[in-house]
Amino acid sequence: MSELTSVELLWLEKRIENRIRFGKPVSEKIIDRHRRVLSFAPGSVFAFVRWTSGDFGTLLSRIDILRAPLPGQRYSSVPWVAPGGESLLRLSTWPKVERVLQLIDAVEALGIAPAQVAPEYWHHAHNRLSVNEVPRAYTRARHQAWLHRRRVTL
Repeated sequence: MSELTSVELLWLEKRIENRIRFGKPVSEKIIDRHRRVLSFAPGSVFAFVRWTSGDFGTLLSRIDILRAPLPGQRYSSVPWVAPGGESLLRLSTWPKVERVLQLIDAVEALGIAPAQVAPEYWHHAHNRLSVNEVPRAYTRARHQAWLHRRRVTL
């Protein structure tokens, strides 16, 4: 088994869209004009967005923020992701997915890469949005605290 986590991306116009919103893949393999496979290094964080439509509108809107598992680490199964990932956030329905995308945009507006955000923040956002509450904003001060904590604990 490869230590990399692979994500299959698929795009069929007006039917299916699987895409990465953020994260740094270490490799990309083009299968055909509709499919690609991106691979992520162990420990890297990425956002995977899935959308499916049928004849009568949207069938599925989902976002997963995942951390690629380290060798021997437990992980959750996620469709289109092999072997799976550590789930930091998993939400469905377009209003919740849209809200997560807005949170990602707000983090980027601070000049912070979303993949570098404290994992606890994505857990917090998941928990709050799951019950239709507003998550706290991610701030530079929170990010500096996370970076310091990470340095101290390594």
